[in-house]
Amino acid sequence: MCINADNKMRPDKIEEEVEMPEGISASSEGNEITLKSDKNELKRKLFSKKAGFSVEGNKVKLAANKPSRMEKKIIGTFKAHLKNMIKGLSEGHVYKLKICSSHFPMTVSASNNEFIIKNFFGETIPRKLSIAEEVEVKVEGDIVIVSSFDKELAAQTAASIETMTKRTGFDKRVYMDGLYITEKDGKEIKL
Repeated sequence: MCINADNKMRPDKIEEEVEMPEGISASSEGNEITLKSDKNELKRKLFSKKAGFSVEGNKVKLAANKPSRMEKKIIGTFKAHLKNMIKGLSEGHVYKLKICSSHFPMTVSASNNEFIIKNFFGETIPRKLSIAEEVEVKVEGDIVIVSSFDKELAAQTAASIETMTKRTGFDKRVYMDGLYITEKDGKEIKL
């Protein structure tokens, strides 16, 4: 045990374990961890000079020697990344956006890995966004559903769709037309 400036005991080592659920396997190579399910595979680099990880059976062990607050935060971040990867491979990540058009009726569609917005504030040229293959985008009435097994891809696609309709220099209270994220991976967002 080490004694810090406040005369409080600090452990020599901190260890955390993340257990893989049934149907998901883990492997590592250097600083990269790979989680596989029956259908999909996710890779992520977990790099830190002060904290590390190892794969032992169906568990991923995270450890840091002589941990300070920073090492504890790094271990917590690694654990959160692993839990997001596990959730993505077992359930998937879903983001929802609401289509709001009060001034001009805009048309929103998704097909062939492309998201298209037509007649946004009367524009004649449609706004287009290419979508990654791992992401699925559906338009159901006035709701756009973005889903993927990779949380970062789903979140970035939803944010890119919302940014497509952002207009600078206009009062949002008057000109509310656009697409707005209403649900982030099960958590409702108030508009």
